[in-house]
Parts: sequence; structure tokens; C-alpha cells
Amino acid sequence: MAAEKSGRDGGVQSLQRAFELLEHLADTGGEASLSELATLSGLPMPTIHRLIRTLVSLGYVRQNTNRHYALGARLIRLGENASMQFGAWARPLLVELVEEVGETANLAVLERDEVVYVAQVPSKHSMRMFTEVGRRLLPHGTGVGKAMLAELPAGEVASLLERTGMPAYTEHTFTDPDALAVELKKIAGQGYALDEAEQELGVRCIAVAIPGAPVPAAVSVSGPSGRLTADAVSHIAPVVQKVADRLSQQLPVT
Repeated sequence: MAAEKSGRDGGVQSLQRAFELLEHLADTGGEASLSELATLSGLPMPTIHRLIRTLVSLGYVRQNTNRHYALGARLIRLGENASMQFGAWARPLLVELVEEVGETANLAVLERDEVVYVAQVPSKHSMRMFTEVGRRLLPHGTGVGKAMLAELPAGEVASLLERTGMPAYTEHTFTDPDALAVELKKIAGQGYALDEAEQELGVRCIAVAIPGAPVPAAVSVSGPSGRLTADAVSHIAPVVQKVADRLSQQLPVT
């Protein structure tokens, strides 16, 4: 039997190429034609066809009726488990964050155009915020989502919003792409996002994107607007930024 060719870093070339194709599919919004994949990857068409056929047979890619290829359902279980492991790894720093600021700490990632909460440590206050781990929301209506969107290229943000729409969670939710674009520039400049009762009335959230995370991710602190006043935000935001930096520095080595 012929030996597999080695790729970069001594890896198996065909395996590397297969994962690169999956990443290219994700970068295009989850669907692309073979010719588009050839352009993106620089691989010859016969190689792409062979790899895609294998991925389809395993359930990691599916072929649509328009002859485009899309990410397959079998990836969902892998992604969800990886996200939960990411949350478990980050939990000790979330505990420290709660101890320092006294409010609920959250960790979320961007997955398939949605914010997914992968970890939470509640505050010790009798009145506190609670978001179920695994809950999914659209990013334009959450502090963590806006923090992550502010780190993405404007074109990617526009494509995402076109796919998801911008429904209102409350009367304060951003529902206009242009207004949100202005908000994202502000977030990028100040280094943190605020959710001003945009996802839930009476709740304020301070969120910071995690630099260098394997997927877009953000850490946040949330609590009643009466406790998370403007003065409290000015003191808590630097603490959340510090924790985001520590999470970035301690990311698991791949």
C-alpha cells in the first residue's frame, strides 16, 4: 500500500487538505461550489473532488440540490463538544472574575452565525443574571456578540447580518445595520462592548472579545442595570479586559 505524503510540520497531507477545505467552507458561510473551493484552496480540481467525496461519505460535508457543497450535520456534535470543553477550561478564570466584580461572568463563542454560551459562573447576589449554558442568540442583540462582531472584517459582519436578519429582542436592540456598524467601530476603539438592555430589559452587560481564540469568543459580566451603573462599568470594564487577556495567554496549545 502506498504511503501517505507528508504535509507541513510532518502531518498527513490529505488530512491537512481536508480540514483546510472544511475551513474554507466555513469562511464562505458554510456553502461553496467545487470551483470556488479550487480558487480558495489553490488545489487541483481532481484533488478537491476526491477529498470532498470522502467528506460527504463521512457526513462532514453534504451536497445541496444546487450542486454546491455545505458543512455536514456530523460536525455539529464535534463543534458542540469542543465548545463545552473550551468553557470548562476557562471556568477557573470566570470564578476569579465573579469574585473580583461580584456579578455573573459568562463565556460565549460564535458558532454557525449564533452566539453560544459555553460557560457561566453566577454571582452570589440573590438578584442575579442567569443564562443557560448552550443557549443560542443572534450576535447583534448581545454584548458578547457585538464584542465578537467588532473583531471581524466589515464584509463578514454584513454577510452574517444578511443571513440572520436583525430581529429585536427588546426595544433597545440594534435593528439597523448602519447603526450597528457605528456601534462596532466604537466598541473596537474602546475595547469593550455594552449591552444596554438590548437582550433583556433591566440588564446591562460588559463584554470583551478574547484575542487569538480558535473561534470568535468573548467573556462578559452581566447584572441588573441598577447595580451595573455607568460608574460601575468604568471600574469593571478594565477587569473584564484583563481576564480576556489572561484567557488569551492561557489558550490551550494546539
